[in-house]
Amino acid sequence: MSTRTPSPTSTGRSSAQLAAGIVAGVFLLVGILGFIPGVTTDYDQMGFAGHGSMAMLFGVFMVSTLHNIVHLLFGVVGLACARTSRAARLYLLVGGVVYLVLWLYGLLIDHGSDANFVPFNNADNWLHLGLGIGMIALGLLTGHEARDAATPTATGGPGAG
Repeated sequence: MSTRTPSPTSTGRSSAQLAAGIVAGVFLLVGILGFIPGVTTDYDQMGFAGHGSMAMLFGVFMVSTLHNIVHLLFGVVGLACARTSRAARLYLLVGGVVYLVLWLYGLLIDHGSDANFVPFNNADNWLHLGLGIGMIALGLLTGHEARDAATPTATGGPGAG
């Protein structure tokens, strides 16, 4: 009897770990870029939180100091989770659900109200939808390795030695 083992990449990490590490790296990069004038337009109008922050990452996505910090923290959590396949997959799945909830929240709130505390605009909303779907897809597509490793399978058919 033999067992299947995860098919690690040449780095010895599972695809879930690599995916979570890449996603986390992107969040860290976006969090850092949100604090760089020029990359973030109207940088001098960045507020700590709320819809009053007029700073725009790449001139498209509304950001605030809190928004940038959340991206940085989400990246740090992702890097920590990327240490194991199971935690990496959980990060991708739960993170995807969080982003889908943020997408729905962004659709339902009035962007000019105090409820828009992060802040969001239409570009943020559709990015959150893409992130949610993408992260969940990565979590599901890379999850087969963990399941395969936990499921022993016999080799050979009837009469095999």
